[in-house]
Amino acid sequence: MRFVVTGANGLVGSRVCEQLTGRGHEVVGLGRGPRRTGGTHGYVEVDLTREPDVAAAIAQARPEAVIHPASMTEVDACEKDPDAAYAANVHATAAVARAARAAGAHLVHVSTDYVFDGDAGPYSEEALPNPRGVYALTKHMGEQAARVFAPGCAIARTAVVYGWPAAGRPNFGAWLVGALEKGQPVKLFEDQVVSPSFADSVATMLVELGERKLGGVWNTCGGTVIDRVGFGRALCEVFGFDASLITPTRMADLKLASPRPLRSGLKTDKVRAELEARPLELSESLARFHAAWKAHRAS
Repeated sequence: MRFVVTGANGLVGSRVCEQLTGRGHEVVGLGRGPRRTGGTHGYVEVDLTREPDVAAAIAQARPEAVIHPASMTEVDACEKDPDAAYAANVHATAAVARAARAAGAHLVHVSTDYVFDGDAGPYSEEALPNPRGVYALTKHMGEQAARVFAPGCAIARTAVVYGWPAAGRPNFGAWLVGALEKGQPVKLFEDQVVSPSFADSVATMLVELGERKLGGVWNTCGGTVIDRVGFGRALCEVFGFDASLITPTRMADLKLASPRPLRSGLKTDKVRAELEARPLELSESLARFHAAWKAHRAS
């Protein structure tokens, strides 16, 4: 199959490109700035907020499926710059969706658990979103844009994605490892429950949604729901770090620019029942994360 993957320089997009090429597909990655990741796929530098450029790149690639992980994910940065957040998370998604439909391609749009308010998680695919804050609002609007302009698309929600190497700015897991291996103390939320998701596993689920051209909402995330302190302590056990460096804190104690869901997390019953690519439990995810970290340090 022929695929287009947005955010090809990013944490999830780079792994989607790698897995697709490994499975024998023809892949064109779209990204901002010069190509930063390896692999054998093609690469086109595109600003996704410029719709004519997006349309031209996707039309030229003639894809059968488009996987769209690219977005502005820095929650507080979105709150401080709603124009940029809207451009990246709504306008760009609409542009990608329109171009996918024009090409006759199936769209897999990547979204987030932040579309929920965090009052009653973990959430199933049927739960009613109630976004709070600019990041959450623009990601929810992006979901609607994908549905409007690419009917039959897949909405793939994920959460707290981590992996090594980081591919650009540090993700939560990479930041945590970087601090703990230096013996630096860290503060983690004890009152925010999430579904930590290993990027390689997320990519595998997205690839399957694209290959099978499946539509609807899917929770493509990790299989364990846990608070951030629990995640940090589990990581320390796997990596051999000092868990006493972790200081539990409550979200209300920090003056954050944007609201964040507290009791969040995503249920994975649907993907377990219907996808071959199963969500990983935390122990397996951290083992793979650790192996990737060790391999990268040795290279």
